[in-house]
This record gives sequence, C-alpha cells and structure tokens, in this order.
Amino acid sequence: MTVVVKDDSLQIERLSLGPFGTNAYIVTCLKTKASVLVDAPAEADTLINKLEGTEISYILMTHNHMDHTGALKELHSRLGVPLAAHEADAADLPVKPDVYLNDGDTLSVGDLTIEVIHTPGHTPGCLCFRLGTCLLSGDTIFAGGPGKSWSPAGFQQIIESITMKIFTLPDDTQIFPGHGDSSVLKKERNEYAVFASKTHKPDLYGDIVWLTS
Repeated sequence: MTVVVKDDSLQIERLSLGPFGTNAYIVTCLKTKASVLVDAPAEADTLINKLEGTEISYILMTHNHMDHTGALKELHSRLGVPLAAHEADAADLPVKPDVYLNDGDTLSVGDLTIEVIHTPGHTPGCLCFRLGTCLLSGDTIFAGGPGKSWSPAGFQQIIESITMKIFTLPDDTQIFPGHGDSSVLKKERNEYAVFASKTHKPDLYGDIVWLTS
C-alpha cells in the first residue's frame, strides 16, 4: 500500500494486487471519512482491511478485464455498496452494476466530487475518474503510453480518447494508472507529440510506447 496523494481533504491509496500487479485505489474524503474503491483486482480481505475506518460509498470499475475484477464478486457481496460501471462493459463483469456511469457524470463522496470520463479504446466502456488534479486512468493511459489496443480501430479510438479528453486537462494533472507508477499529464503530452511526429503503419495497434513505437 502506498499513499500517493494526501492533503487536508483527500487521500488516495494505491495497492498493487494479483498476478498482474493491478492497481486498486482507495479514495477517502478525510473530512467525512467517506470513501470509494476503484477496481477490485484480488485479495478481498486486504482491501476490506484497508477500508476500515471509512464509510465506503461505491465500488467504481474502470473496465471489465479480469485482472481488475478478480475480487469484485466477493467485495460487492461483503461490502454491500453499489457497483458503478459503464453499461458498455457491464455484460462481461462478474456482477451486474447497480449504477451505470456516463461521460460527464459526477459522484459525491463526502465533500469530494468525482468526475466520470468515458475513454473507450482499451474496452468499449473504459472509464477514468477525476478529482481535481488527480486522474485515476485505469488502462486508458500509463506512464509512457496508451493502454493496449486490440485492433487498428481500437487504437484509433484510444488515441482519440486520450487526445480529446485527457490531454485537454491541466498540465499538472497527476495520472494514476491501472498498472505501474504514476505520471504527470505534461510529460505524457510531450512524449505523445514525439510519437505523433513519426509516420506509422495504418494497421498499428497493440502495446504502444510513445517514445519507441
């Protein structure tokens, strides 16, 4: 567990769990002790222990891949709180969502406001969650590149999501992805500019790194 953000009102903890080192995040309003869990990779007991002392409001899913949902069914049952996800990813989740989230929706967690950003490409229902200058980006964007795409059309879609929705945020936005370490939006925008300056095959997709692909 690593506390990646903490100020007078907000705490974000990152836990890297399961065989794929998937990041789960616990977002807590320090004034009210309200919290949310973002993604449920594995180790339900660990996550429940870390949530002790808070009043969890939601389980939020960035997308439906199994490395993010391994503990979802158990957590949803034991915590008894609403599961929220995008409808386009709902069919492949192990639990039916209680709440469907759309682009531009907001959720109140104590005194905090979470903005929902729909960023399709890695999956049709990929979501990012924004709290001020913090972006929980799931597998849409990582430090150094976009999330994996499964076809040329999917790659174009994820690039559109990143350039039209994420790169419009302020330069100092901190990016907390579904795997690996955090980054800063300005760095990712600058590295993407290097990628975009090159000529690429029209059928490009898969695992892309801004500076070397």
